[in-house]
This record gives sequence, C-alpha cells and structure tokens, in this order.
Amino acid sequence: MIFGPIKLIVSIISTILSFVVLYFAVTFVQIWLTGHEHATGSAQAILVFGTTEDNGVPSPELTARLDDALTLYRAHRAPWVVVTGGRAPGDVYTEAGVSATYLARHGVPMARIIVGGGADTWQNVTSVIGQMRARHLVTVLSVTDPFHEYRAMAIASSEGLKPTPVPVADSPTVKHSLWRYYLKETLAVGVGRIVGYGRLSSWTTGATSVLHGRVP
Repeated sequence: MIFGPIKLIVSIISTILSFVVLYFAVTFVQIWLTGHEHATGSAQAILVFGTTEDNGVPSPELTARLDDALTLYRAHRAPWVVVTGGRAPGDVYTEAGVSATYLARHGVPMARIIVGGGADTWQNVTSVIGQMRARHLVTVLSVTDPFHEYRAMAIASSEGLKPTPVPVADSPTVKHSLWRYYLKETLAVGVGRIVGYGRLSSWTTGATSVLHGRVP
C-alpha cells in the first residue's frame, strides 16, 4: 500500500522529465534546421544582428555578417540595411555604429542604413522596430550565425516583422566549440518560448527597456 503513492510520484516525475527532454530535443532540431536554410527571395530590409567589435573595428564574426549583408545589398535583395548592437562597458564604439561605418565605407549610403543598439537579441530588434515601422519596413532578411538564426527570427516575428533566414555560412564562430553555442541557443529558445523573450531579456540583462550594451 505504501509503495503505491511512491510509484505514482515516480511515474509523474518520469513523464515530466521525458516531456522536458523531448521538448528541448525538438527545439534543438528546429534551431539546427533553420540554421541551414537560405532564403533566395528579396525583402524590404536586411537585418544584421550585432556581435563584438574591437576598438572601432568589426571582429571577424561581425565582419562575416556585414560582408553577407553587403552581398545581399549589392544583389538588390533589399534596399535598406538595419544594424544592431550596443556598447560593452569600457568600449568607446557601439557595434551598430561600427557596422554602419563599415557598410558606408563599402558603398552603402548612410541614408539607407538604420542604426540601432541593444544588449541582447531581443533588445537588438526592439531598438530598431520603431524606425522600421516609421518606414513601413516589415519583411527582412535575417543575417546572423546559423545557430542564432532561429531565435533571431522568432524575436523578429514576435515584434511584427516577417523574417527569412540568411545565415552566415563561413563565420569564424562556427569553427570553435560550436556545441556550446547550440546548447545555449536551445536553452534560450526553449525558455524564451515559455516565458516570453522580453521577460527572458529582462532576467539576463537586468533591464526591460532597450539598452545600449554588448550583444553576446
């Protein structure tokens, strides 16, 4: 008799754990598949998610994203380029500012570049959404690393944008400890879909408003 409730509890716990494992396994597969999609159509804007800069110079990872954006822009896939990413503590330059300067030096008119900020992916999007709405820009080509593409597009969609994936195939990031990035993304997407990406951002950055900080 006494073992009956124990068996029931163990069964319930086992079922919950199985569901959790299945949920995150499916999430991982979705992230992996999205990171290997490459849209071939056009859009109203190219949305470049920020990453680190080095004293005014784009990091190799950021350069790879910007070069992909340049390729798309020169192919007339979109008439606008949106850059994001803020400033890490102690930095002089913002990632978005460095990105805009790089693009301008390579032929993109500043009048066609929208500059945002943000300390994480959700803040990247919310930092530019107002400027994009003012210009009636809805469809975007999402440029970021493959493992980040799913979450970037999910957040863009949650803010009313219609993104399609254009992941960076030759980013230096994919050559080092790639499993860690996929693990982080699986956790972030899995939790973000449940609690909301905005709330997750407030937990991880300590603020709910758009900040100008460093994009991980």
